[in-house]
Parts: sequence; structure tokens; C-alpha cells
Amino acid sequence: MFEQNTPRTTFQSGVQHLELIYHSIVRDIRKSHGNAFLSILLNMLQAAMFVISFYVMFTILGLRSSAVRGDFLLYIMSGIFLFMTHTKTLGAVVASEGPASPMMKHAPMNTLVAIASAALGTLYIQVLSMVVILFIYHTLFTQITIEQPIAAFGCLLIAWFTGAALGVLLLSIKPWFPRFVGIFTTVYQRANMIASGKMFLANSLPGYMLAMFDWNPLFHCIDQARGFIFINYFPRYTNLAYPMYVGMTLLMVGMMAEFYTRKHASVSWGARR
Repeated sequence: MFEQNTPRTTFQSGVQHLELIYHSIVRDIRKSHGNAFLSILLNMLQAAMFVISFYVMFTILGLRSSAVRGDFLLYIMSGIFLFMTHTKTLGAVVASEGPASPMMKHAPMNTLVAIASAALGTLYIQVLSMVVILFIYHTLFTQITIEQPIAAFGCLLIAWFTGAALGVLLLSIKPWFPRFVGIFTTVYQRANMIASGKMFLANSLPGYMLAMFDWNPLFHCIDQARGFIFINYFPRYTNLAYPMYVGMTLLMVGMMAEFYTRKHASVSWGARR
């Protein structure tokens, strides 16, 4: 009854961790609502409200002419889906269980499992929401064509990866500077409403304005995704190498900082939050 079954091989250990990540993903999805289906439905409604609000705003302000030639709603959705995936992944990873969390007392639970489940759970919800919304729009309203769907989905994965990498770095320093991390996360997510470039095209920006946005990996991901989605748009000022390098750098630094923080974890940190 009290015997602990330890996996004897690397394969068994990997399977055990994958099972643990799966159950942690289910737990994360149910955090916002006890019913997993309603939790996903709420996210889809949020994405739909984003699309509707930006469509109304573009129409009222007369900015539709500045969009790429093609389906206007698909142009809006291409930016919103990547934006939501990036920012929600960042928020989920930062809010995941830290080294001093009571969950870490239950073996074989560890911070890496918590981080992976938070990131993968968010990716699952965002991809499912995107597929359902695009399917509804395609079947009920008008047929859409995505020129290179696999490459466009790859841009979504890069946006998710950069959000998760930044989240790992912030999570690693959260026990040391909890207020700073909370403020920075909120400011970064709000700033990306504009800095992500989901409301305009990089090719249409003058040089002095382009320098204000090209630091942002999400800006590159959204602009490149539109190049793969629309046949009439060819990004000239963005690339996918930059967000990949930034994401890998943030992840490596974040993992090293997380390892150091885990070694110095203290239960008393919970009183500082």
C-alpha cells in the first residue's frame, strides 16, 4: 500500500511524465470553469468578441483600405489568433505552480511538468478555438483560402513558443520579485495590443515607425503569417529567424534561472505574494 513504484527504464519514466502532463493539462483547462467544454467555449467567445470589435473599429475608422487584399475578416483573425496564443501562453506559464507550491510536494510532480502542462493546455485551447471559428466562418459565411496553411500554423507555434519562453523567464524570477513580474506581465500583455502589429502591415509602415515594432517577436510572427495566408502579401521587413532566436535565448536563460530558484525555494515565499 505504501510502496512507491519507480519506473525502471527511461521509456517508462517518459510515459509516466507524459501521463502526468496530460492530467495537469486537464486540471489547468478546468481552472476557469468546472466544465471543460464550457471553459473552451468561453475562450472561443472571447476570441469571437475580439474579432467583432476589431472589425467594427476598422469599419468605423475607415481603415479597411490599409489591410491586405483578400478576406478582411481573415486578415483580422490572423492577428488576433496569434496575439491571443502568445499572451495567454505567457500568462498561463507565469501563473503555473512554482517550486514552493503545495503541488510540488506530491511526487513525481515538478515545476517542469507544471510549465509544460500550462503551455500545452493553452495551445490546445487556442488551436481548438481557432479551428472552430474558422470552420464556422468558412461554412456559414464565405469560403476562405489559406495559401500555405502548414507554414501559417508554424507561425502560430512560434508565437506560442516565444510566449512560453518569456513566461518561463518571468516564472523563474517571480519568487524573488513577485510584484515586478505581475506588473510587467500586465503591461506587456496590454502593450501587445498595439506593439504586436495585428492592426497593420509591416510593409505599410515608414522606417521610423518600423523601428518601434521590429523588436517584438510577435510582430514578426504575425507579419510572416499573413505572408503565408494571403497570396498578395510578401513580407519584406520581418523574418522567422529572429523570434526563434529570441525564444530559444529566453528559454535557456529562464530554465537556468528556474533551476537556481528551485534549489533555493522556500515555503515562506507564499506570504510575499
